Amino acid sequence: MFNFFRILFSPVIAILDFITKYFKTIVFLTIMYFILVDTNEGLTDTNSFANLQKIELSGPIMDVSKTLEDIEKAKLDKNIKGIMLVVNSPGGAVAPSVELAYAIKELKEIKPVVVYASGVIASGSYYASIWANKIIANPGSMVGSIGVIMQGVNAEELMSKIGVSTQTVKAGKFKESGTPTRKWTDFEEKQLQSVIDDTYNMFIQDVAFARNLDIKNHTQFADAKIFTSKQAKEVGLVDEVATISFAQNELAILSKVENPIWKKEDKFDKFMDRLVSETISNVSMSFVTGLKAY
Repeated sequence: MFNFFRILFSPVIAILDFITKYFKTIVFLTIMYFILVDTNEGLTDTNSFANLQKIELSGPIMDVSKTLEDIEKAKLDKNIKGIMLVVNSPGGAVAPSVELAYAIKELKEIKPVVVYASGVIASGSYYASIWANKIIANPGSMVGSIGVIMQGVNAEELMSKIGVSTQTVKAGKFKESGTPTRKWTDFEEKQLQSVIDDTYNMFIQDVAFARNLDIKNHTQFADAKIFTSKQAKEVGLVDEVATISFAQNELAILSKVENPIWKKEDKFDKFMDRLVSETISNVSMSFVTGLKAY
């Protein structure tokens, strides 16, 4: 019987054995591939002459330090005449989303910014994009979800079943608001709701001002509604429904660039940055109980 299973799984065992033996070699060759590809492209590299740049905003918004760094570098680079922010994000935490929004607003004062929604531009990622000169959405994009949420679990019953209880010493009536160990009291829910409402009002006011919309009609473009690209254009959330080539051309026009040359990013660095940032963001979003524009 043992021999039967050994023969049955021998192909899998052989593959795993190969990977185990040659793991370092595989990693080395992978790194060398990216280096050689970038080196070959470097023979005709035009980064020193680049005048337009793409910055990506993808995945849940939690740690935006890398994106803010890219924005700051682009702002200071005198050769770069325009920026395209390529967005595919469901949103995330409120504070970093607002941070991005105002970084884009400052950048726009110096050079044109076009946002291209390649997939999802919702909640926090839409907030981050509102100050761009233009927002252009892929025809298949989902847009909107302008709202704020705070969630938490109530593990009181589970803790009771397994014989676990909490002990708390606190100062301040609201210090335990949002606790997962019991049902929230009415006064706690009311206070948390006031925080949500105030943040939501900030959100819709900024969207209305940036997009030149009437805040009195906020239920038409906000209220956490999700729109198709076409619907989003009808309510004023995006300027155009088109492909990325159209967005690139629009940025070139706004930047007054006759011969667009796009800055190239190191492929391996881009891959590693995305892998690390999205892993951290996804894990963080699972545990964060604060305000989310998501």
